[in-house]
Amino acid sequence: MGITKSYLHFIERVIEEDIKNGLPIKKIRFRFPPEPNGFLHIGHVKAICLNFELSKKYKSPINLRFDDTNPIVENRNFIDSIKKDILFLGFHWDNESYASDYFHKLYEWAVKLIKENKAYVDDQSQNIIQYQRKNPFEIGIESDYRNRTIEENLFLFEKMKNGFFEEGSCVLRAKINMSSSNMNMRDPIMYRILRKKHHKTGNQWCIYPTYDWTHGLCDYIEQISHSLCSLEFENRRPLYNWFIDQIHIDDKKKIKPKQIEFSRLNLSHTITSKRKIQYLIEKKIIQSWDDPRLLTISGLRRKGYTSVALKNFIHKIGITKRNNIIDISFLEFWIRKHLNKIAHRVMVVLDPIKLIIDNYLNMTEWVEVKNNPENSNFGNRKVPFSKFLYIEKDDFLEKEEKNFFRLCIGKEVRLKNAYIIKANYVIKNSEGKIKEIHCTYDPNSKSGKKNNIKEKKRVKSTLHWVSIKHSFPIEINFYHTLFLKRNPDIDFYKYINPRSKNKIIGYAEPFLKKAKKGDHYQFQRIGYFYVDNENRNDKNKIIFNKTVSIKNQWKKK
Repeated sequence: MGITKSYLHFIERVIEEDIKNGLPIKKIRFRFPPEPNGFLHIGHVKAICLNFELSKKYKSPINLRFDDTNPIVENRNFIDSIKKDILFLGFHWDNESYASDYFHKLYEWAVKLIKENKAYVDDQSQNIIQYQRKNPFEIGIESDYRNRTIEENLFLFEKMKNGFFEEGSCVLRAKINMSSSNMNMRDPIMYRILRKKHHKTGNQWCIYPTYDWTHGLCDYIEQISHSLCSLEFENRRPLYNWFIDQIHIDDKKKIKPKQIEFSRLNLSHTITSKRKIQYLIEKKIIQSWDDPRLLTISGLRRKGYTSVALKNFIHKIGITKRNNIIDISFLEFWIRKHLNKIAHRVMVVLDPIKLIIDNYLNMTEWVEVKNNPENSNFGNRKVPFSKFLYIEKDDFLEKEEKNFFRLCIGKEVRLKNAYIIKANYVIKNSEGKIKEIHCTYDPNSKSGKKNNIKEKKRVKSTLHWVSIKHSFPIEINFYHTLFLKRNPDIDFYKYINPRSKNKIIGYAEPFLKKAKKGDHYQFQRIGYFYVDNENRNDKNKIIFNKTVSIKNQWKKK
């Protein structure tokens, strides 16, 4: 047996039952079969983890197979991005294959079905075919070409392959049941004419197999024991089995793949449809497939999500057959939890206002701070402190208000890792706006100072800061949900958040001059940020993308 019974999810229970009923463990085989027509998204993380982790548990091989049956929308860039995403998640495949590797075999099997009077060439347009299929509550209308002779169908199908017909003039359909309540069984299309160059086979073919005809038979060729897919393919399982049955009858020694469906991963305030993402790119609402506002794996990576956090999130959700929408804050909970352990703490001021400590000498003092209080192995660093500082504009009010615990005239706060200060007065510009806050500091209140009565002085707030003369500007991208509606699937373009991204210039402590692409930081009191620099023009500029806020929005119920 594979694994301990008490930890089995429903798919593992199916596999264990198959082993019990005689399936040799050495014949268990899995695959991850993406279509190379877009970037992988958060839903694919669930499928990747499921297939690759089952492969590891059962010590079985796993194939990365690209179901490349549509040259109109497929290209090499998508293939490369898919490989990169899988490796980023920490998984490795045993074999790499393509549906196009089997085009000749699929064509031969299509001829076999024609010879058995189970497939025919239909000259009707796509619209007419769709109309005649009707709906689950009406009996479909059979095509006038359904009863062509085997000889005529063989002749026409060969002419299709040899390029005698124009696109859209005819298709090859399986002859199954136009009265079936399952619409997928109403004579589905197996081949269509596409005069497009294929990324792998070039111009060798002008007819291409459909996904339905290809997918199950590729599983059969590769002897995949368990074909795992999301729940929307459940209604296609009878067709999946029907196509395999027509071939499997000739070789009973081969494994017949078993399709098992699990719930897809749906998150709030986002879309994962490749067609809809392409629309957003074409309309220039987002920049690309790896835009950090998307939940593509590449987008999440550029936003600062780690493979550890993504996999922990998937494991916590589990494998079920029940569809639901998971609030995006739960995903944020897991990245926040991981970044809390691995991110350096630094000080960055986003909206600066000048603060002057009148009784502090015009000098530089280096205060010692912990790089990560959660892990002493991160060590300490020195941060420059001086008479002239920046603090956040929102951290100061001239007149104290109820429940405002930060800096006000006559009130004390602590400057993080430094001293307690008291605001005394402000200087305003000609427009009446505050341009300087003048304070005094308590020299006996330095953080970490031992055996000092002043150290026991309590203040209600601690503020972050940077020394003006030591700070430097950084570019920061803030990302918010792309859609204003929790479930924007229908009419998604109506709910696009016009403020899903904004860019600011912040001021950082000098430690961040060492930041490089791929580094994670916690900007104290603000959030977690990731060094991106993916599409920068100025190679000397450091660009940070906000990953997630400090505060946890998700609460257990």
